[in-house]
Amino acid sequence: MDAPSIRDLVPLDHVWDQMERVEARLFEATQAEDPFLTKLAQHLLVAGGKRFRPLLAQLAAEFGPAHDGRRVEAGVAVELIHVGSLYHDDVMDEAMLRRGEPSGNAVWGDSMAILAGDFLLARASQVAATHLGLESVLLLATTYATLVEGQTLELQLDYDLDHRADEYYRVIGGKTASLIRAAARLGALASDAPPDVVEALSAWAWELGIVFQITDDALDLVATDDFLGKPAGSDILEGKITLPVLYALESEDGPRVRYLLADQPYDPGAVRQVIDIVRSGGHVDRSLVDATERIGAAEEAIAGLPDLPARSILTDMGEFLLRQVTAARSA
Repeated sequence: MDAPSIRDLVPLDHVWDQMERVEARLFEATQAEDPFLTKLAQHLLVAGGKRFRPLLAQLAAEFGPAHDGRRVEAGVAVELIHVGSLYHDDVMDEAMLRRGEPSGNAVWGDSMAILAGDFLLARASQVAATHLGLESVLLLATTYATLVEGQTLELQLDYDLDHRADEYYRVIGGKTASLIRAAARLGALASDAPPDVVEALSAWAWELGIVFQITDDALDLVATDDFLGKPAGSDILEGKITLPVLYALESEDGPRVRYLLADQPYDPGAVRQVIDIVRSGGHVDRSLVDATERIGAAEEAIAGLPDLPARSILTDMGEFLLRQVTAARSA
């Protein structure tokens, strides 16, 4: 089964026109006086990506009356935050691949990759300050602080086989859901949506962000290397104990998983066995049940929004993410 296409989910030509403008603006906004810094900062932009967060900003902007360039700038700002954080993530994780290409730190070293991330975060602030106003600048700053808190907690929990699901949810709320919520909120603010609509979209996006990370963690356990663009099982190898593994540890499979993960760094062969246990024990499916409950909460949050085509798309977004896992399983 092929992975479902985001373009099929979003059959709105004007939204994709805006996304083309977002793409062009991303490269404009990351031009530096030093050509080497430009190349470094644009490395992950050139590598591609789903541009999921700027797309959410464009969809959220459908619910406001203003139709100007601010919605595009909202998408640019949130994507610069996201990509900047990826440079930092890869340094912390010592990752050699990103989106199927060598990571920035693999090519130029940790110091240069950190500087590239810093540059992109600075550019995000410039875009927001120039085009979106003080409220959006504050939103991005607050969101990035929350993202750092989530990542800090995640690092503290590396290789910890005794933490619980509530701590996992704190991690993914900080490092993932907060930025996805910011994307929708920025888009809504950029279109001058009413306050109640801004809040509804923000609540929806928070739940969707949780679903996004649960399904992404499930993909790491069920997908092939080619599907992921990085080695399957990378999360466990890096010491990230994600929700399906936590559920396995709580079950009758727990003693075997603990035995296989007793020594650090984890042996790749042991990790492959853990993945087999997590798959066969139904622990991935249990995590997807949690995701399905979150999808219901997301749909409830936007049930009162105007009956626009964008609302139907948002309603279907969670199931779209779940279908990615189904497609990876059958690939």
